[in-house]
Amino acid sequence: MDKVLDGKVALITGAGQGVGQGIAYGLAERGASIAVTGRTLSKCETTRDEIIRRGGEAIALECNIQDLDQMQQAVANTVERLGGIDILVNNAFSSVLGRLTDIEIEDFKTALNGGPVATLTMMQLCYPHLRKQGGSIINLGSTSSKRWDVSGYGAYAADKEAIRALTRAAACEWGVDNIRANVILPHATSPALKAWAEARPEEAAAFKATIPMKRIGDCEQDIGKFVAALCSPESSYVSGQSIAIDGGQAYMG
Repeated sequence: MDKVLDGKVALITGAGQGVGQGIAYGLAERGASIAVTGRTLSKCETTRDEIIRRGGEAIALECNIQDLDQMQQAVANTVERLGGIDILVNNAFSSVLGRLTDIEIEDFKTALNGGPVATLTMMQLCYPHLRKQGGSIINLGSTSSKRWDVSGYGAYAADKEAIRALTRAAACEWGVDNIRANVILPHATSPALKAWAEARPEEAAAFKATIPMKRIGDCEQDIGKFVAALCSPESSYVSGQSIAIDGGQAYMG
C-alpha cells in the first residue's frame, strides 16, 4: 500500500473499537499518524498498540465527546505530540432508539449533545489546524432515514441527518480554506451493530436481506480502507458528499 498519507495526522473519535478502529487502521496503513481517542482509554491503547505493531505511529487519548474540556485537551495534545491535525474523523456518537411517543426528551437532548453538537464542536476546534495546509473532515452519518420503515428510528435518524447538514455547510464554507468535508454512511460489523442484531434478530435478518451484496461490511477492510482513499490525494476534488458504504442497500438520490 502506497504511503500517500505519510506526514499527515488524523484525529479519530471513538477509535477504540468498531468502525472508528477500522478507520484508524486504514489511515495508518496509508501512512497517517493517528490520535486514537475515546471514552475508554484502555480500548484506545489497544488500537494504538496494534497500529504501532504494524509499523505505524499513534497515540491514545481519553476523550468523552460530551465533555468540552476533554475535547479541547484531545485537540491540544494531538497538535503538541503529533505536530498538527490534517484529518478529523467524527465517529463517536450517542443515540436513542424508540418510537416517538416513548422517547424521553432529556434522552433525546443527550443524544443531540453526543451527535451533531459534538460533531460541530470538534469541527470548530480542529478548524484552525485543518486550514493551515488544507485538510479533510469525515463525519459519520446513517442510512436510517432511508429505511423502508423509519418507525422506532426517527430520533436516531434526526441526529444523523443534522450531521449531514453540518458537513455540507462545512464543505461550502471551508472549501476556500482547502478543507474538504464528507459524510460516510456505513454498515459494518461493529459491536453496536452486533448488539442490535442480537437484540432484534428478526429485524436484523430482514435488514441483511435487503443488502444486494448480502453481507455486512468489515470495519477495516470495507470502511477503513475506503476512508483512507477518501482522505488521499486521488479524492482531492470530492467534498460535500454523503456516501453510503452499505453494499448497495440505500438509494441516496
